[in-house]
Amino acid sequence: MGRSRDVRFVSSGVKLPSASASAPSPSPSPSPALLSAALPFAHIGRAIDVAARRLGSCLPRVPVARADPALPPPPRRHGKDGGGPEERVLISEVAVRGKDGEPLERAELEAAAAAALRACRPNAALTVWEVQEDVHRIVESGLFRSCMPVAVDTRDGIRLVFEVEPNQDFHGLVCEGANMLPSKFLEDAFRDRHGKIINIRHLDKVIKSVNGWYQERGLTGLVSYAEILSGGVLRLQVSEAEVNNISIRFLDRKTGEPTLGKTQPETILRQLTTKKGQAYNRAQVKRDVETILTMGIMEDVTIIPQPVGDSNKVDLVMNLVERPSGGFSAGGGISSGITNGPLSGLIGSFAYSHRNVFGRNKKLNLSLERGQIDSIFRLNFTDPWIDGDNKRTSRTVMVQNSRTPGTLVHGGDHPDHGPITIGRVTAGLEYSRPFRPKWSGTLGLIFQHAGARDDKGNPVIRDFYNSQLTASGHDYDDTLLAKFESIYTDSGDHSSTMFVFNIEQGLPVLPEWLSFDRVTARLRQGYEIGPARLLLSASGGHMEGNFPPHEAFAIGGTNSVRGYEEGAVGSGRSYAVGSGEVSCRLFGPLEGVIFGDYGSDLGSGPKVPGDPAGARGKPGSGYGYGVGVRVDSPLGPLRLEYAFNDKQASRFHFGVGYRN
Repeated sequence: MGRSRDVRFVSSGVKLPSASASAPSPSPSPSPALLSAALPFAHIGRAIDVAARRLGSCLPRVPVARADPALPPPPRRHGKDGGGPEERVLISEVAVRGKDGEPLERAELEAAAAAALRACRPNAALTVWEVQEDVHRIVESGLFRSCMPVAVDTRDGIRLVFEVEPNQDFHGLVCEGANMLPSKFLEDAFRDRHGKIINIRHLDKVIKSVNGWYQERGLTGLVSYAEILSGGVLRLQVSEAEVNNISIRFLDRKTGEPTLGKTQPETILRQLTTKKGQAYNRAQVKRDVETILTMGIMEDVTIIPQPVGDSNKVDLVMNLVERPSGGFSAGGGISSGITNGPLSGLIGSFAYSHRNVFGRNKKLNLSLERGQIDSIFRLNFTDPWIDGDNKRTSRTVMVQNSRTPGTLVHGGDHPDHGPITIGRVTAGLEYSRPFRPKWSGTLGLIFQHAGARDDKGNPVIRDFYNSQLTASGHDYDDTLLAKFESIYTDSGDHSSTMFVFNIEQGLPVLPEWLSFDRVTARLRQGYEIGPARLLLSASGGHMEGNFPPHEAFAIGGTNSVRGYEEGAVGSGRSYAVGSGEVSCRLFGPLEGVIFGDYGSDLGSGPKVPGDPAGARGKPGSGYGYGVGVRVDSPLGPLRLEYAFNDKQASRFHFGVGYRN
C-alpha cells in the first residue's frame, strides 16, 4: 500500500459469528469453516456449479472420433457423484476472454488464467466435470471475481471460451471493529498492493495473520466479514470479544457454596488490569488471577467468562476462596551475632499477624523474638496500596525495640569482661512503589535511639579496650535517617539478576543528633551451566560522617566470608565482598554447593571511631572456600556448609534462607 491514509480504522460494535444457534463461546477460536461462511466470496463455488450446469446443457452430445476403428474405445469416466459415465466432447480450441467476450486488457491476467487450466487443452475430449474443475482452478488463483465457460460451435469444431471477470485494482482498506489491532499491522500487509489486482489468496493470508495475531496474544477476536467495495476498496469487519461486566463471588472453603466474604470488593477489583469495556484477553485475565493470589489473602481464584446473549460481550465471574485472615504462630531461627555457647545463636519467636485488616488487604504483624542475648519486638502495619493512588504505592509504619549482640564489631572481648549488646529503639515510615516493570523504589524516614549495654544491662560508652561505643559520648545516640532504596529484579528466582542500591542520610535536626551518610550496593547474577548453576554476587559500601562504631560494616561469617566467625575479618567505613557458588541438584530437595568468598575493609578499619578492628587484631581482608548442602524447607533453604579460610582454620556454618 502506497500511503498510510489508504487504511482507515473505525471502531464499531459487532457480533461474533457463531457456528450454530447455541450461545457463542466466550473465547471463540477462528475456525476456517466459520470464516469461509462469513466471507462474501463463498458464493463463487455456487456460481461455478451453475456455470458447469449451463456448460453441460450447451455442449453437444456427439461421440468422439477415433483415428483407427480397430482400436478399442477410450475408457468412459464416471461422474463425480458416481451415478454413471459422462459423455466426452472433443474440444478443438480453448481461449480466455473477458466477461464481454473481448480479449483481456492485461496479458498477465490471461496468462494466469491459462496457466490454471489442467484438463482443458485444444483437441482434447472433455467431460463437464473436468471443465468444472478447471473453472475452480481459475477462480482459486485469487485474481478473478467470476469465471463462466461458454461452448461455441464453429466450423473447425467446438470452441471452449472461459469468460473471466478480474477483481478490481486495490485502492484502499477500511477495517472496522479492530480496537486492539495496530493499524501498522494492516498497513504493512497491504503496503505493496496499491494499484494492483486484488488477490483473494493474499487477502486470505492477511485474514489468517490477523486471526493469528489475536490468538498469539490471548485475545478473543477474528475477521468475521470481508468484501470488495466499489472503487477497489477492501472492507474488513473484525469481531473482538468485549468485557461487559466483572462480578465477584465468594465461596466457602469447605463446601464450595457461595458465602459472604470479608474482603471489600473494590480491594479486589482495583488489582485487575482487565477493565469493563476492554477486549477480553485470556492471557491478561490469567495474569490478574496471579496478581490476586500474590496478595496473600486468597486461597483460590478462578475467573469464568460467560457470554452475554448473542452479542460479542462477555461477563467475567470471579470466584474467590479466602484464606484465614490471621492467627498466632511460633518458630525459631539463627542469630548471626552469637557464635559460642551450647545453644549458639538459637532464637525462638512468637508472632501474631492479620493479613486483611478491615477487609482491605492491609497487613498487621506483631512479633517477639528471644534468644540467649537477642530480643526483638516488632510492630509493622503495611498498606500495600494506598487508597486513591494510581501508582500502586505502599506504606509501612514500623516500631521496633531490639537488643542484639555487639560481637560483629566488638567481639573478642576479654574473659573478665562480659559481652556487649546493642540496644535500639526504632520507629519509621516508608513508602514503596514500582516505577518500571522490574524496578521498585522506597523512600523512608527512620528515627533510631541506640546505645551499648554490658551483660547486666547497664549503659556503657567504652569497651574493655577503651574503644568508644557511641559517637556522641553519651549513653545513647539519636539519629534521624532519610532512606532511599532502589531494587532491580529480573524474576522471582534467587539465581536471577538482582541489583540493590541504598542511600541513608542522617539529618541533624537537633544539634546532638548524628549526621552521617551511608551508601551500599548489592549485585547478584546467576547462570545455568548444564545441570549446574553458577551464582556470582558482590556487595560493597561506604560511610562518611559521625557514626557509632557498631554501625560500621562487619565482614566475615555465614552471610559474608565463610570460614571466619561473624565479623572476624574486619569492620570498616568501607567494604567489598565477592562470592561465587556452583550448585547442583543431588536428589529430591537436596542440593550440593561448592563456594568461595573474599572480603576486605579496603583499608578503612582504622578510620572507624575507636578502631575496634585494630584493637582486636582483625586482618582487614580474607577469603574462604568450602562445600555445603542445602535442603528446601517451609522456612526457606536450610544451609549446612563447611569452610576453610586463608588462616588454615575451618568451621561449620548453618543458616536459614539465602545469603544476602
